Amino acid sequence: MGSGASSPVRAAVSATTAARWVERWECQQQRYAVDREERCTVIADVVEHAGRGRPGQLVLDLGSGPGALAARLAARLPGAEVLAVDADPLLLELGRAHYGDEDLRFVRALIGAPDWVDALGLDRPVDAAVSTTALHYLGRDALCAVYRDLAGVLRPGGVFVNGDHIGPDSPAIADLALDLARRHAERTMGLLHEDWESWWSGAAEDPELAPFLARSGGPGHPPCADADLPVSGHVALLREAGFAHVGTVWQHGNSRVLVAVR
Repeated sequence: MGSGASSPVRAAVSATTAARWVERWECQQQRYAVDREERCTVIADVVEHAGRGRPGQLVLDLGSGPGALAARLAARLPGAEVLAVDADPLLLELGRAHYGDEDLRFVRALIGAPDWVDALGLDRPVDAAVSTTALHYLGRDALCAVYRDLAGVLRPGGVFVNGDHIGPDSPAIADLALDLARRHAERTMGLLHEDWESWWSGAAEDPELAPFLARSGGPGHPPCADADLPVSGHVALLREAGFAHVGTVWQHGNSRVLVAVR
Protein backbone atom coordinates (compact mmCIF):
# COMPACT_ATOMS: atom_id res chain seq x y z
CA MET A 1 0.00 0.00 0.00
CA GLY A 2 1.23 3.48 -0.73
CA SER A 3 1.70 6.04 1.97
CA GLY A 4 0.10 9.42 2.20
CA ALA A 5 -2.51 11.35 4.09
CA SER A 6 -5.86 9.65 4.27
CA SER A 7 -9.03 11.46 3.27
CA PRO A 8 -11.01 12.85 6.19
CA VAL A 9 -14.00 10.78 7.24
CA ARG A 10 -17.25 12.69 6.84
CA ALA A 11 -19.34 12.88 9.97
CA ALA A 12 -22.67 11.13 9.56
CA VAL A 13 -25.86 10.71 11.52
CA SER A 14 -27.00 7.12 12.12
CA ALA A 15 -30.17 5.90 10.44
CA THR A 16 -31.77 5.29 13.85
CA THR A 17 -31.09 8.82 15.06
CA ALA A 18 -32.21 10.30 11.74
CA ALA A 19 -35.49 8.37 11.82
CA ARG A 20 -36.28 9.73 15.29
CA TRP A 21 -35.54 13.34 14.38
CA VAL A 22 -37.28 13.21 10.99
CA GLU A 23 -40.42 11.83 12.67
CA ARG A 24 -40.30 14.64 15.22
CA TRP A 25 -39.76 17.18 12.42
CA GLU A 26 -42.80 15.96 10.50
CA CYS A 27 -44.88 16.06 13.69
CA GLN A 28 -44.04 19.67 14.48
CA GLN A 29 -44.57 20.75 10.88
CA GLN A 30 -48.22 19.74 11.16
CA ARG A 31 -48.70 22.74 13.45
CA TYR A 32 -47.85 25.15 10.66
CA ALA A 33 -49.89 23.88 7.71
CA VAL A 34 -53.58 23.09 7.66
CA ASP A 35 -54.04 19.49 6.44
CA ARG A 36 -50.36 19.22 5.55
CA GLU A 37 -50.64 15.56 4.56
CA GLU A 38 -53.42 16.25 2.08
CA ARG A 39 -51.57 19.28 0.75
CA CYS A 40 -48.46 17.19 0.04
CA THR A 41 -50.61 14.56 -1.67
CA VAL A 42 -52.14 17.22 -3.92
CA ILE A 43 -48.69 18.57 -4.81
CA ALA A 44 -47.54 15.07 -5.77
CA ASP A 45 -50.74 14.54 -7.79
CA VAL A 46 -50.08 17.71 -9.78
CA VAL A 47 -46.47 16.74 -10.54
CA GLU A 48 -47.51 13.24 -11.58
CA HIS A 49 -50.27 14.62 -13.83
CA ALA A 50 -48.00 17.21 -15.46
CA GLY A 51 -45.32 14.64 -16.20
CA ARG A 52 -47.46 11.93 -17.76
CA GLY A 53 -45.62 10.27 -20.61
CA ARG A 54 -42.28 11.88 -19.71
CA PRO A 55 -39.87 9.33 -18.20
CA GLY A 56 -36.83 10.43 -16.23
CA GLN A 57 -38.27 13.68 -14.94
CA LEU A 58 -36.14 16.23 -13.09
CA VAL A 59 -37.95 17.62 -10.03
CA LEU A 60 -36.85 20.23 -7.47
CA ASP A 61 -38.17 20.41 -3.90
CA LEU A 62 -37.35 23.92 -2.67
CA GLY A 63 -36.89 24.41 1.08
CA SER A 64 -37.18 20.66 1.46
CA GLY A 65 -36.17 20.29 5.11
CA PRO A 66 -35.27 16.62 5.65
CA GLY A 67 -37.02 15.74 2.40
CA ALA A 68 -40.39 14.14 3.17
CA LEU A 69 -42.06 15.63 0.10
CA ALA A 70 -39.03 14.89 -2.09
CA ALA A 71 -39.08 11.26 -0.94
CA ARG A 72 -42.79 11.04 -1.71
CA LEU A 73 -42.17 12.36 -5.21
CA ALA A 74 -39.32 9.92 -5.81
CA ALA A 75 -41.61 7.04 -4.82
CA ARG A 76 -44.39 8.33 -7.09
CA LEU A 77 -42.12 8.88 -10.09
CA PRO A 78 -39.89 5.85 -10.73
CA GLY A 79 -36.81 6.85 -12.68
CA ALA A 80 -37.14 10.53 -11.83
CA GLU A 81 -34.26 12.59 -10.47
CA VAL A 82 -35.47 14.50 -7.42
CA LEU A 83 -33.37 17.22 -5.81
CA ALA A 84 -34.11 18.12 -2.17
CA VAL A 85 -32.85 21.70 -1.82
CA ASP A 86 -32.36 23.37 1.54
CA ALA A 87 -29.89 25.74 3.21
CA ASP A 88 -29.61 23.86 6.49
CA PRO A 89 -26.89 21.15 6.67
CA LEU A 90 -28.51 19.37 9.62
CA LEU A 91 -31.85 18.92 7.88
CA LEU A 92 -30.12 17.72 4.70
CA GLU A 93 -28.01 15.21 6.65
CA LEU A 94 -31.08 13.85 8.43
CA GLY A 95 -32.71 13.37 5.03
CA ARG A 96 -29.69 11.56 3.58
CA ALA A 97 -29.47 9.25 6.59
CA HIS A 98 -33.21 8.53 6.73
CA TYR A 99 -34.30 8.37 3.09
CA GLY A 100 -30.98 7.47 1.44
CA ASP A 101 -29.53 9.18 -1.60
CA GLU A 102 -30.15 6.64 -4.38
CA ASP A 103 -33.43 8.19 -5.57
CA LEU A 104 -32.83 11.63 -4.07
CA ARG A 105 -30.06 14.16 -4.35
CA PHE A 106 -29.68 16.50 -1.39
CA VAL A 107 -28.31 19.92 -2.32
CA ARG A 108 -27.38 22.77 -0.02
CA ALA A 109 -28.44 26.12 -1.45
CA LEU A 110 -29.96 29.29 -0.06
CA ILE A 111 -32.99 29.89 -2.23
CA GLY A 112 -32.97 33.46 -3.47
CA ALA A 113 -29.22 33.96 -3.11
CA PRO A 114 -27.51 35.19 -6.31
CA ASP A 115 -25.93 31.80 -7.06
CA TRP A 116 -28.63 29.46 -5.77
CA VAL A 117 -29.52 28.01 -9.19
CA ASP A 118 -25.85 27.38 -10.05
CA ALA A 119 -25.50 25.41 -6.79
CA LEU A 120 -28.04 22.87 -8.06
CA GLY A 121 -25.76 21.61 -10.83
CA LEU A 122 -28.61 21.24 -13.34
CA ASP A 123 -27.73 19.54 -16.62
CA ARG A 124 -31.12 19.79 -18.34
CA PRO A 125 -34.43 21.66 -18.06
CA VAL A 126 -36.52 21.00 -14.97
CA ASP A 127 -39.91 19.30 -15.32
CA ALA A 128 -41.37 20.43 -12.00
CA ALA A 129 -40.44 22.53 -9.01
CA VAL A 130 -42.37 22.23 -5.75
CA SER A 131 -42.29 23.83 -2.34
CA THR A 132 -44.30 23.51 0.86
CA THR A 133 -44.37 26.02 3.73
CA ALA A 134 -41.07 27.58 2.73
CA LEU A 135 -41.18 30.46 0.28
CA HIS A 136 -43.24 32.82 2.45
CA TYR A 137 -39.96 33.65 4.20
CA LEU A 138 -38.89 35.57 1.11
CA GLY A 139 -39.58 39.27 0.66
CA ARG A 140 -41.46 40.43 -2.42
CA ASP A 141 -38.35 41.36 -4.41
CA ALA A 142 -36.60 38.08 -3.57
CA LEU A 143 -39.73 36.11 -4.40
CA CYS A 144 -40.00 37.90 -7.74
CA ALA A 145 -36.39 36.97 -8.54
CA VAL A 146 -36.95 33.32 -7.54
CA TYR A 147 -40.03 33.11 -9.75
CA ARG A 148 -37.97 34.44 -12.67
CA ASP A 149 -35.22 31.93 -11.90
CA LEU A 150 -37.74 29.09 -11.90
CA ALA A 151 -39.25 30.23 -15.20
CA GLY A 152 -35.72 30.15 -16.60
CA VAL A 153 -34.97 26.55 -15.61
CA LEU A 154 -38.37 24.93 -16.19
CA ARG A 155 -39.10 23.36 -19.57
CA PRO A 156 -42.05 24.68 -21.60
CA GLY A 157 -45.10 23.07 -20.01
CA GLY A 158 -43.24 22.43 -16.77
CA VAL A 159 -44.96 23.28 -13.49
CA PHE A 160 -44.20 25.16 -10.31
CA VAL A 161 -46.36 23.95 -7.41
CA ASN A 162 -46.34 25.99 -4.21
CA GLY A 163 -48.14 24.83 -1.06
CA ASP A 164 -47.98 27.65 1.45
CA HIS A 165 -49.79 30.28 3.53
CA ILE A 166 -51.33 32.32 0.72
CA GLY A 167 -54.39 34.30 1.68
CA PRO A 168 -57.36 35.56 -0.35
CA ASP A 169 -57.49 39.09 -1.78
CA SER A 170 -60.49 40.24 0.23
CA PRO A 171 -59.44 41.40 3.73
CA ALA A 172 -62.69 40.08 5.19
CA ILE A 173 -62.24 36.64 3.62
CA ALA A 174 -58.57 36.69 4.57
CA ASP A 175 -59.55 37.23 8.22
CA LEU A 176 -61.99 34.34 7.95
CA ALA A 177 -59.33 32.10 6.42
CA LEU A 178 -56.93 32.92 9.26
CA ASP A 179 -59.64 32.13 11.80
CA LEU A 180 -60.30 28.79 10.14
CA ALA A 181 -56.58 28.02 10.33
CA ARG A 182 -56.53 29.00 14.02
CA ARG A 183 -59.52 26.79 14.80
CA HIS A 184 -57.92 23.87 12.97
CA ALA A 185 -54.71 24.39 14.95
CA GLU A 186 -56.61 24.43 18.23
CA ARG A 187 -58.29 21.13 17.38
CA THR A 188 -54.97 19.45 16.61
CA MET A 189 -52.65 21.08 19.17
CA GLY A 190 -53.63 18.62 21.87
CA LEU A 191 -52.27 15.78 19.72
CA LEU A 192 -49.01 17.56 18.89
CA HIS A 193 -46.39 17.97 21.59
CA GLU A 194 -43.63 19.36 19.38
CA ASP A 195 -43.18 22.80 17.87
CA TRP A 196 -40.39 24.57 15.96
CA GLU A 197 -38.59 25.83 19.04
CA SER A 198 -38.75 22.56 20.99
CA TRP A 199 -37.49 20.57 17.98
CA TRP A 200 -34.41 22.75 17.60
CA SER A 201 -33.83 22.87 21.36
CA GLY A 202 -33.95 19.09 21.51
CA ALA A 203 -31.67 18.73 18.49
CA ALA A 204 -29.11 21.01 20.16
CA GLU A 205 -28.91 18.56 23.07
CA ASP A 206 -28.16 15.54 20.86
CA PRO A 207 -24.36 15.18 20.53
CA GLU A 208 -24.71 13.19 17.30
CA LEU A 209 -26.21 16.26 15.62
CA ALA A 210 -23.69 18.77 16.99
CA PRO A 211 -21.33 18.85 13.96
CA PHE A 212 -24.19 19.76 11.63
CA LEU A 213 -25.71 22.32 13.95
CA ALA A 214 -22.31 23.97 14.15
CA ARG A 215 -22.17 24.25 10.35
CA SER A 216 -25.63 25.80 10.16
CA GLY A 217 -24.82 28.44 12.74
CA GLY A 218 -27.70 27.30 14.93
CA PRO A 219 -31.46 27.08 14.50
CA GLY A 220 -33.66 29.81 13.21
CA HIS A 221 -35.16 31.30 10.10
CA PRO A 222 -35.73 34.77 8.70
CA PRO A 223 -38.98 36.55 9.52
CA CYS A 224 -41.95 35.80 7.31
CA ALA A 225 -41.37 38.86 5.16
CA ASP A 226 -44.08 38.14 2.62
CA ALA A 227 -46.69 36.38 4.75
CA ASP A 228 -49.37 38.98 3.81
CA LEU A 229 -48.90 38.85 0.02
CA PRO A 230 -52.35 37.74 -1.23
CA VAL A 231 -52.96 35.25 -3.97
CA SER A 232 -53.34 38.00 -6.60
CA GLY A 233 -49.83 39.22 -5.72
CA HIS A 234 -48.35 35.77 -6.30
CA VAL A 235 -50.30 35.38 -9.54
CA ALA A 236 -49.06 38.74 -10.81
CA LEU A 237 -45.42 37.96 -9.98
CA LEU A 238 -45.62 34.55 -11.62
CA ARG A 239 -47.15 35.96 -14.79
CA GLU A 240 -44.51 38.68 -14.92
CA ALA A 241 -41.86 35.97 -14.56
CA GLY A 242 -43.14 34.19 -17.67
CA PHE A 243 -45.66 31.60 -16.46
CA ALA A 244 -48.55 31.28 -18.88
CA HIS A 245 -51.19 29.84 -16.55
CA VAL A 246 -51.52 30.32 -12.79
CA GLY A 247 -54.27 29.19 -10.44
CA THR A 248 -55.29 27.53 -7.18
CA VAL A 249 -55.98 23.79 -7.27
CA TRP A 250 -56.54 23.22 -3.52
CA GLN A 251 -57.29 25.39 -0.51
CA HIS A 252 -58.20 25.02 3.15
CA GLY A 253 -58.38 28.34 4.98
CA ASN A 254 -55.16 30.17 4.19
CA SER A 255 -53.38 26.95 3.22
CA ARG A 256 -53.24 26.86 -0.57
CA VAL A 257 -51.69 24.93 -3.44
CA LEU A 258 -50.92 27.35 -6.25
CA VAL A 259 -49.86 25.95 -9.64
CA ALA A 260 -48.05 27.87 -12.37
CA VAL A 261 -47.44 26.36 -15.82
CA ARG A 262 -44.41 27.52 -17.79
